[in-house]
Amino acid sequence: MYVIFGASGNVGRASIAALRRAGKPVRAVVRHAQQGEPFAQLGCDVALADLADSASIEQALEGATAVQMLCPVPQGDPHPEHTMRSMIDAATIALRAQPPAVLLALSDYGAQIEQGTGITMLFHYLETQLKPLAGSRTQLILLRAAEHMHNWNRVMPAALATGQLPSLHHPLDKRFPTVAAQDVGTLAAELLTDDAATAPLRIVSVEGPRRVDAHNVASVLSDASGRPVAARELPRDAWTATLLRAGLSEGHAQLIVDLYDAHNAGHIDVEAGVGEQHFGTTELAQVFAAVMPQALAPRATNA
Repeated sequence: MYVIFGASGNVGRASIAALRRAGKPVRAVVRHAQQGEPFAQLGCDVALADLADSASIEQALEGATAVQMLCPVPQGDPHPEHTMRSMIDAATIALRAQPPAVLLALSDYGAQIEQGTGITMLFHYLETQLKPLAGSRTQLILLRAAEHMHNWNRVMPAALATGQLPSLHHPLDKRFPTVAAQDVGTLAAELLTDDAATAPLRIVSVEGPRRVDAHNVASVLSDASGRPVAARELPRDAWTATLLRAGLSEGHAQLIVDLYDAHNAGHIDVEAGVGEQHFGTTELAQVFAAVMPQALAPRATNA
């Protein structure tokens, strides 16, 4: 049984689709029952689990031979770092109790760095907690992904309305790696079913077919929407206030600020000379084209 945590996310859905196409038995783990309905229609077993509860996670792991684990950054949480660390601890306890033959953990570029990287620092903690599981009973795969292309969805409405794409990537011509969620999920499914691999620990990095800068992103958005959009460097002293206005808690905003400080300093990248490097095939234009109908849809206003 292939057990996929975070099934309702973009990566989880792509992994499940690939595994089902290959005829593999899949258990989709979700938090709420209604999230499981599409997976049941695909022929998946569906399990409910609270990622903060090790007993709940352990129950979802029963009979698992391969597991894809995701510990998401909690949205709207006033203390996201504490909450995510608690989820990682709960998952680690459950996986120690029921170690699968293959465990793939979704991680981030820069996870090799212990501190000073904001959200990515939490993926370092995830990797550190899981590495002792790698051994004769479990093959551990740490799948480090570049920044997801879908992250630009958050600022698309404002960019389309104003013609300016605010960027925390400084300077605007700095090229950075990015990747489509479907490429991460598809690669994850391939790694989970790779019977030829025998190393107890595999560190795998994945990014898209080409690196981009903020000007490229704005140009692709212009082409996809048919509206003129130019990249704008969001001033560093405006980051926190902007993130708070977007609905993030102070703790979450600080994690984002620290992340982009590290990004702009050149610290968030592939760990040189370590592990395997893969490249997805999905272009930024394909991702933007898929979400554009929703981005352009008129938003409801209060009368």
